Amino acid sequence: MTVQLLGPAQVRALAERHGVTPTKRLGQNFVIDANTIRRIVAAAGVRGDDRVLEVGPGLGSLTLGLLEVADDVTVVELDPGLASALPGTIAEQAPGRSVRVIQGDAVKVTAAEWAAARGGASGAPGMDAVAHAADSAALTAVDDGPTAVVANLPYNVAVPIMLHLLETFPSIHRVLVMVQSEVADRVAAAPGSKIYGVPSVKAAWYGPWRLAGSVGKHVFWPAPNVTSGLLAGDIRPVADRPGDEALRLSTFRAVDAAFAQRRKTLRQSLGAIAGGPKSAETLLRAAEVEPGLRAEQLGLDEFVAIGRALATQERH
Repeated sequence: MTVQLLGPAQVRALAERHGVTPTKRLGQNFVIDANTIRRIVAAAGVRGDDRVLEVGPGLGSLTLGLLEVADDVTVVELDPGLASALPGTIAEQAPGRSVRVIQGDAVKVTAAEWAAARGGASGAPGMDAVAHAADSAALTAVDDGPTAVVANLPYNVAVPIMLHLLETFPSIHRVLVMVQSEVADRVAAAPGSKIYGVPSVKAAWYGPWRLAGSVGKHVFWPAPNVTSGLLAGDIRPVADRPGDEALRLSTFRAVDAAFAQRRKTLRQSLGAIAGGPKSAETLLRAAEVEPGLRAEQLGLDEFVAIGRALATQERH
């Protein structure tokens, strides 16, 4: 059966039917242009055999676009009303298709919730199902978790959601998110740039990122006050990442400390976690990183070396 995407009139009608008034607090800006939806799905490179995870489906505009290409779509929706309304919209606009719904916060979603949603009918999983799935949560995340993340992310929590999903689901191969242009620029920034920072380095742990286009304000209802951009990530398999979970944690600690005082040299900024500037210099020498450099001058490899030296220092 043909999937009917939503246009401006249908989006507003659905909002009225379900008593939805878009709120800035929840970052609700609904896409009302079908061509933009198809552009996002194409940029994501979604295939028919992908297990797609969408965050914040809202009234279902992007969900329907994903269902044009993929048979397996699971969404995470914070708003209980929107979460309960979505299956009905899918039944009307895409007869014969279905979507699994996890009602909850994407920055806290677990592998167990993913498994529970896939074990039952469309709708939010019950607590019994979540508990039953918990024992196999780790296996689920690796073998049966999402392979692609495609989302129109709330601008104020976009980076925390992305990093949480990448940490929680090692199965993810590709990410395509629509975010505030400034956020997209920061994540994709290279060392040496003024906008290069914590999101740039932490995202790079999982793979390379690139800008995949801009999105005009007129395709949203209501129109946001900021411009939007598409951000794409090609996610490395776990075996090809810089190190294990312990190294990731020590590296991210170093990243946070270094950029917390980005105008200072690493000798000074890393003193807070190394036991003072002198110990930080010893740490940096061990990592073969010049203590007089600043955070924005380092790439992922240098931060990983610092993280490894920090872990060694803490063991002794």
